[in-house]
Amino acid sequence: MSGDEQYVIRARGLTKQFGQLTAVDHLDLDVPRSIIYGFLGPNGSGKTTAIRMLCGLLTPTEGKASVLGFDVPGDANPLKSRIGYMTQKFSLYGDLTVRENLRFIADVYSYPRADRNRRIDELLENYDLGNQHKQLAGTMSGGQKQRLALACAVLNKPELLLLDEPTSAVDPKSRRDFWAKLFALADAGTTILVSTHYMDEAERCHRLAILDHGRKVADGSPADLQAATGMSVIEVLADNPWAAQLELNKMQEIRSVTQLGIRLRVLIPDTVHDPLGRVTGALNSDGMKADCTLVKASLEDVFVAVTLKDDAAEKAA
Repeated sequence: MSGDEQYVIRARGLTKQFGQLTAVDHLDLDVPRSIIYGFLGPNGSGKTTAIRMLCGLLTPTEGKASVLGFDVPGDANPLKSRIGYMTQKFSLYGDLTVRENLRFIADVYSYPRADRNRRIDELLENYDLGNQHKQLAGTMSGGQKQRLALACAVLNKPELLLLDEPTSAVDPKSRRDFWAKLFALADAGTTILVSTHYMDEAERCHRLAILDHGRKVADGSPADLQAATGMSVIEVLADNPWAAQLELNKMQEIRSVTQLGIRLRVLIPDTVHDPLGRVTGALNSDGMKADCTLVKASLEDVFVAVTLKDDAAEKAA
């Protein structure tokens, strides 16, 4: 397999501007086959715009991309039959039943009529929708709508599945069950690009890119990103977390202090000597009781660290 054939998506300098707003800023992207690749970032970071360019729905202002060997947006029409796309608002027809929604999608993809009913029955079983096949989609719960939207997105057995914030409107159990379906699809050979702002979901991805203000600020496996934050992470258990946070914020070498319940997460550049001693000393000198421990970076720590670096670089430019 050649270098290009190893990747389902390759993008270079992909940029989209809306007037004075740059939604995606010179995005470089390489997505290998048969993995779950995540876009992690807050709302407005460019995730949705990037996905729409990659599936040919938006024309880039600058740059180029190849998806499944097709140039987008130039070859978008032949690409459509080989991808699935699921939006966060679940593009379903509420006045059609579950089965009718699936039949409509089969018509859109010109799915072979001889095999259409068998494929729909297979999806109803695989996505636990058999008992709801006559139910109007508009009356379903969030989790049921999510399963139906995913069934519609994979009806044509796509090589590439694009998912835009697919779990933003469902409960934790539905999210967990949904991810089990995604792992099964990836194991069967489907490449999945999924955008999310949930840290726990990003940790499930085989590889991910972190987007901030339209720019890719980090790229790698979750474990690799956690190991390369460039920050020492100190967890602080204090009798008065708020007072401890106020005291630590006075230290110039500290880049971030975040309170998580009764704990504080403190980020200090790993160029600073003895970070644990400095944090402990600062709290003890002020008479505060606190237990400080050097810990492994979480993916949230990674996100904070890379966005801080990006903000500093932008201010320096």
